Amino acid sequence: MRSMLFVPGDSVRKFESAKKTAADALILDLEDSIAPEGKVAARGIVRKMLDERNPAQKMYIRVNAFDTGMTLGDLAAVIPGKPDGIVLPKCAGATDVNKLALYLDAFEAAVGIEHGATRIVTVATETARAVLKLVDFENMSPRLWGMMWGAEDLQASLGASRNRTDGRFSSPFVLARDLCLIAAAAAGVVPIDTIAADINDLEALKAESIAARQDGFMGKAVIHPKHVDIVNAAFMPTEEEIAWSERVVAAFAGNPSGVVKMDGKMLDKPHLRAAEKILASRGR
Repeated sequence: MRSMLFVPGDSVRKFESAKKTAADALILDLEDSIAPEGKVAARGIVRKMLDERNPAQKMYIRVNAFDTGMTLGDLAAVIPGKPDGIVLPKCAGATDVNKLALYLDAFEAAVGIEHGATRIVTVATETARAVLKLVDFENMSPRLWGMMWGAEDLQASLGASRNRTDGRFSSPFVLARDLCLIAAAAAGVVPIDTIAADINDLEALKAESIAARQDGFMGKAVIHPKHVDIVNAAFMPTEEEIAWSERVVAAFAGNPSGVVKMDGKMLDKPHLRAAEKILASRGR
C-alpha cells in the first residue's frame, strides 16, 4: 500500500478525480475535511461513493473520533457499502482499537459481511496522550492493519506554534513519527507516513517519501492527486536494491548455515529478511 489519497466525503467531483489516479487506496473522509453542519449529509454521499468505487483501489473511510459522538452513526451509514477498512482518528492505544473492533463485529454481522473483513487503520499521534499510548499494542484486535502518524492535530495538542522549521519537522514531531514507525513494527502492522502539507513543493515530497521508505514506512498518506505518482515511485525499490536483494537471496539459497559472505561482508538472516521484503514490494 504505497499511497492512500484522502478525499473529502462530500465532494463527488474530487472523488471522480481520485478514482482516475494510481492511488492504491482512497480514504473517504467524514472528519476534518467536512464542516460540522455537513457531516450527516456526507455519510450518504460516501455510501454512494462506495457503490461507485474503482475496483483497482482499496476504499477506507475516516470516521469521526469517539469523543464527537458521531462514530456509530458514521459506521452505520458506511459499513453496508463494504469498505476495506476504517481509519480511526485521535486513537489512543489498544482500548480504542478494540472498541472500534467490537462495533465492527456488530455491524458486519448485521449486514452479512464476513467477520473481520473490515480492517482498522489508526491515526496514532494526534494527541499527546495518543503518542504516549503508542507502546500500548498488546492484545489489540487482529483487525488492526496499519498505523499512520500525523502532525497537524498533534501541534494543537502540544500548543506548538509550528511543526516544521525550514521544511523539517521539529523534534517533538520527529519523536512521534519514529515512535509510530517502531510501534507499528512491534505490532506487526503497516506503518504509514503522514501527508506532505505543501501541495506545490514536489521536490520536498519526493525527498520526504524516499526518506520514509528508507526508514521503514510502507506507504504514505496523500492529500492531492498530483502527489500520488511521486509517492508511488518513491515507495518502489530501486534497480540497485533489487539487484542486491536477488544476490542475497541466491547466496542464502546455496548456504543453509544462516550466515553467508558477499562482497567481503558477512550477512545473516536479518539481511535475508530485508532482501525478501524488498523483492516482495515490487508487486505492490
